[in-house]
Amino acid sequence: MLKINDYLKGNAYPGRGIIIGRNRDGRAVLAYFIMGRSDNSRNRVFVTDGDTVRTKAFDESKMTDPSLVIYNAVRTLGNKTIVTNGDQTDTIAELMDKQYSFEQSLRGREFEPDHPNYTPRISGIAHLIGDEFNYALSILKTDSGDKGATLRQTFAYSNPIKGGGHFIHTYKGDGEPLPSFVGEPVKIEISGGIDEFASEVWNSLDESNRISLYVRVIDTASGDYDERIINKNA
Repeated sequence: MLKINDYLKGNAYPGRGIIIGRNRDGRAVLAYFIMGRSDNSRNRVFVTDGDTVRTKAFDESKMTDPSLVIYNAVRTLGNKTIVTNGDQTDTIAELMDKQYSFEQSLRGREFEPDHPNYTPRISGIAHLIGDEFNYALSILKTDSGDKGATLRQTFAYSNPIKGGGHFIHTYKGDGEPLPSFVGEPVKIEISGGIDEFASEVWNSLDESNRISLYVRVIDTASGDYDERIINKNA
């Protein structure tokens, strides 16, 4: 189990990342961050709308292409919390509401069409069951840069241990084109309260490229949650 700042040390561009797990108090933890290299990607903030968290242009006059950068990032569906790096958040919510599974709801989606990077679509779901919960993470990515071939990987975790979680992100690091994340989600330590954990994640991200971070800590028995947003553009 790694501390996130140790894992990301020296990585200038992990891209967008999702963390789901459990803190030492036993509460569910969900975090999502975005980074950006272009002016269009960097011109964003996280905002809340009820239980939904979405990206929004910081300066509307400077937004040149909203297609892959403006979306609902977090949605709540009953006792499920969905988090993704794109508009597949809505796909998952709409199809799971029709009794599709998490994995089935993503069958019609693939990686982003941003040649030559073909950015992976990463998604996560936290499912509360009584005072327990389980979670899953998914990544949809191109197979060796072939735009006609999609690799679909889902990783599911039941009754996670306290103080730990899993982390998945879009890119291994910076590059041209950007290299996709490979392997299983990384097992990381989740310690401290919500503010301490949010600060730890934020401070582990490259200062030049980080944009926004959202953290939600959920009481598994009641479903009540605390949340924090850190926006570079404020």
